[in-house]
Amino acid sequence: MTLTTASGRIVLFGATGHTGDLTARELVRRGMRPVLAGRGRGRLELLAKELGGLEVAVADISDPASVAALVDEGDVLISTVGPFARWGEPALEAALSKRAHYLDSTGEGSFIRHVFEDAGPRAQAAGVGLLTAMGYDWVPGNLAGALALRDAGVQARRVRIGYFIAAGSGGGSVSDAMSGGTRASAAGALVEPAYAFRGGRVVTERGAKSVARFDTGSGGVKPGISVGTSEHFTLPRLAPSLQDVEVYLGWFGPASRPMQAFSAGAALITKVPGVRAGISAAASRLVKGSTGGPDAAARARSRSLIVASVEDDRGKELSRVLLEGPNGYDLTAAFIAWGAERTATGGLKGTGALGPVDGFGLDELEAAAAQYGLVRA
Repeated sequence: MTLTTASGRIVLFGATGHTGDLTARELVRRGMRPVLAGRGRGRLELLAKELGGLEVAVADISDPASVAALVDEGDVLISTVGPFARWGEPALEAALSKRAHYLDSTGEGSFIRHVFEDAGPRAQAAGVGLLTAMGYDWVPGNLAGALALRDAGVQARRVRIGYFIAAGSGGGSVSDAMSGGTRASAAGALVEPAYAFRGGRVVTERGAKSVARFDTGSGGVKPGISVGTSEHFTLPRLAPSLQDVEVYLGWFGPASRPMQAFSAGAALITKVPGVRAGISAAASRLVKGSTGGPDAAARARSRSLIVASVEDDRGKELSRVLLEGPNGYDLTAAFIAWGAERTATGGLKGTGALGPVDGFGLDELEAAAAQYGLVRA
């Protein structure tokens, strides 16, 4: 069963959150008129009026039927409601049950794995596409990795990808680049099982199990901790010769080694009943205590830097790609809006759980990234 076209109707669930608001504005800038959906009608109507009189719809994750009612067959549903491991399922299930295409902004490995391994076959049977992690997490690494693999050719055996924050105008820091929700997701990820693509298959391992160092050019050599991402599922599709995919998050600088140690300890203490739930609750309080994400001035103080290196079976580097571009929140809104527009206008290239390259094409993705300033450094 194939349903790769869409009706052109885009529904944005979580529109009044920080990422949702940025995405709504970018959709409108691109000439789209999304339906703005979320819990509070008042806030939705204010945003809808500001953006030119858009349609609104009220839905709440505590009432999955209200989320399912947002979409019809062939629609495009965007979800920016996170943390996704806790709150993401209703929107995903709505898309599957209604045969709507789906995009989200998650960076959480456990949810990404669920989409690819569990929801993907259902989506393929329904003839719809699922594009999880369609933002800064983890589109830039997919792009850098695919470009490096194309440069490397058939001898590629391992790809290593690192995500880093570079200073923008006026200097920058991790705090400039993260909202409370992002911090909560990062904290929660350290106590959840992660994964990597090793020896030709996806294997489970703890988050921050490994630390690797990357040459970021003028940014110097920087460390990162290992994380489970969409690249572990998507890049092997592009290069059947690949045996290993490693992705590292370099937000934490000198704290990378302590975080690795914390991860090892957390893997032991979370076996105690109630400990994992307590840490998850603390992460949720971090979200509730957040005042939202960084404003435009703060976002301008940080930039994104992504490194991808491909090696052969002897460890010789065959290719290296370094991408530099805007703050992660700006990239998230950009990629989600672009992907939703492409999907709504029939530009999706397949069904099931897709990555940004096999979903839209490498040349198309590279061109879109360049429009937003994410280019080879």
